[in-house]
Amino acid sequence: MIKKVKTFLASIFSAALLVAPVLAPAAVSAATVQESLCGGAQNLKLDSTASCTDSTATEKVNNIITTVINIFSVIVGIVAVIMIIVGGLKYITSGGASDSVSSAKNTILYAVIGLIIVALAQIIVRFVLNKATQ
Repeated sequence: MIKKVKTFLASIFSAALLVAPVLAPAAVSAATVQESLCGGAQNLKLDSTASCTDSTATEKVNNIITTVINIFSVIVGIVAVIMIIVGGLKYITSGGASDSVSSAKNTILYAVIGLIIVALAQIIVRFVLNKATQ
C-alpha cells in the first residue's frame, strides 16, 4: 500500500514537472498582460470613447483565468466521478478476490483525492486572484 502511494505521488510530481513549462508563461507580470490587452484594444479603435484602464484589463485577465480554471475543474470532476463509478463496478465484480478489491478501493480513493485536490485548487486560485487585484 505504501509503495502504491509513493508511486502515485511520484506520478503526480512527474506530471507537475511536465506541466510546469507550459504554465510558466502564465507567470508573466500582470502589468505586461494589462499593457498588451490595452494596447490591442486601443489599436482596434472599435470604440473611440472607451478607455482602457488597469481595472478593466485586470478584470479581463481574471475572467479568462477563472473561466479556464472552471472548465478544467468541471472536466476533472467528471473524470473523477466516472472513476468512482468504475471503482464501484470493479468492487462489485471483484468476487471477493483480494487483488481486485484492493484495486477497486485504490481507484475510488484516488478519485476522491483528485476531487479534493480540484476543490483546493479552486479555493487557492480564487484567493490568489482576490489578493492580486486588491
